[in-house]
Amino acid sequence: MVVVREVVYRALDEGRNKLLEHEAYEFLKVYELPVPKFGLATTKEEAAEIAEKIGYPVVLKIVSPDIVHKSDVGGVKVNISSEQEVRKWFEVIMSNVRSRAPAARVSGILVQEMVPQDLEVIVGATRDAVFGPVVMFGLGGIFVEVLRDVSIRITPITEYDAEEMLREIKAAQILQGYRGSPPRDRKAIVDIILKVGRLMEEVPEVTDVDLNPVMVFPEGMGAKIADARILVRRV
Repeated sequence: MVVVREVVYRALDEGRNKLLEHEAYEFLKVYELPVPKFGLATTKEEAAEIAEKIGYPVVLKIVSPDIVHKSDVGGVKVNISSEQEVRKWFEVIMSNVRSRAPAARVSGILVQEMVPQDLEVIVGATRDAVFGPVVMFGLGGIFVEVLRDVSIRITPITEYDAEEMLREIKAAQILQGYRGSPPRDRKAIVDIILKVGRLMEEVPEVTDVDLNPVMVFPEGMGAKIADARILVRRV
């Protein structure tokens, strides 16, 4: 929990209410949530070194408290498969950001494991003024964005609650296997829901958590968070 407090109050002391992406991963690791391998680089040499430790392919993402949509400023490159490409794209991304967002503060570039594409789900949480912490689950893409097909629970959440959340969405059949697609690792999703619920109860400084997307692999193969957003406040 010491790491959690350090991460949260570092952001607050800098006048930020949102954790940077590497800070969010550091936070989530404390709760043993399945984050990708990652590291923050400030030079192309550091980026290459981190990528070698992670293993290819990797993703490079600009890390800045002033940039909300990284792709809009040319701040993201996916599926990088060699040291030479890492060095090249580190410089390209930095150049893009300098020209398209010259006033943005830059902490570095996140070097992240490229999470394999699979079934996308979303796990989120917020701190409701009336009900307190609530946790949300839904399938990614059109299901949550257009159809609003989500399930919500107030914490504390039991394993039964989390399993019920998976069953009650309209697209539940997709998790069980559909048109040749294998059943997904429901236990891994339940574990993520429970841990998000627990962190919302234990860390009152956190107002919102958005794990989107979470890639869910076939049954027995787990799940992995591909992107994370955490908002914080002083209490």
